Amino acid sequence: MEGRFMQLSDVAAELNVSDSQVYHMVRSGELPAIKVGGRGQWRVERARLEAYIEQKYAETADWVRTNPLVDRDD
Repeated sequence: MEGRFMQLSDVAAELNVSDSQVYHMVRSGELPAIKVGGRGQWRVERARLEAYIEQKYAETADWVRTNPLVDRDD
């Protein structure tokens, strides 16, 4: 059974990016996360990560629509 919360390293592996990229996403507020425990370790809720991924799919689809690929006859 998968847990509700993920460590930043697990999020990085899931997104195939570096740990530092995920940390930046969390610190900038782009990816919602919480700090837990006495040492303030970051955790990302699995459902929030899935929502983030869906948001990025929608943003990418919008970008593709507004920036169509143009054939070049060079």
